[in-house]
This record gives sequence, structure tokens and C-alpha cells, in this order.
Amino acid sequence: MRFETKKDLKRETKAILKFCDQYGLVYKKLSEWDIDFALYRDDNLVGYAEVKGRLRNSNDSYPLPLAIRKVFKLSDRKNPVIIWACDDGILYAKLENLIGVIKKGGRIPREGSVNDIELMAYYDKQEQIKFLKYD
Repeated sequence: MRFETKKDLKRETKAILKFCDQYGLVYKKLSEWDIDFALYRDDNLVGYAEVKGRLRNSNDSYPLPLAIRKVFKLSDRKNPVIIWACDDGILYAKLENLIGVIKKGGRIPREGSVNDIELMAYYDKQEQIKFLKYD
């Protein structure tokens, strides 16, 4: 069962647009069971990105969560980037540069969900994580 709402997708689009604008990229949304986006420059594939929503400001978002299943999907891709869409902007980093802790976690289970409690990576504030403020 998919739980993304129109509001979630709007937040995701706002985040990827901010990232792409910063680096002169364009994006292509991938299938709903894949990671979120392929990234292109001048029609050449340059990387992939996963966008995770954080319903708080950037300073209050740590530790930043990412499901291990997403880490695996991203790790096999070219230049994988993770983007956390916060209320005030985006936090982002290349996956390969992050140092985190792995533990069981997630969110309060929702009826019909199989991925609410799972193995997660959590990333504390670190130099590799950059911030872009929304205009």
C-alpha cells in the first residue's frame, strides 16, 4: 500500500527542483517502487536521488533517517544523493560520504504498511551534509 499524499509529492518536487536548480540538473521521476529520481545534465545521466520528507526545520531534523532498503537501492547507482526535504530547505549529501548508525527504527506503524518498522540508518550532523534554504 502506498502512503504518499499529494502534499508529500509536492514537498518532494519542491526539494528536487531546489537541488537541480543549484547544480544545473534536470530530473526524471522513476517508477513508484524504485528510488525517486534520475538526474541529468545536457541529456547525460549524472546520478540518482532519493528524497525523504522531514516535517520540521533543518536544525531540528537530526538524526536524519534513511531506510536500509533505500541505502541498498541507492548504493548500486551512479552518484547517489540523498535529499531530506525540511520545512525551511533541503539537507543533502552523497550517500558514499555519509557516516551513520544502523538500528531498528522507523515510525509508528500504520495499518496496511510493511515498512514502518525496519532497519534504518541515522545520520548525525556532519560536514558532508549540505543545506540549501528555500527562497
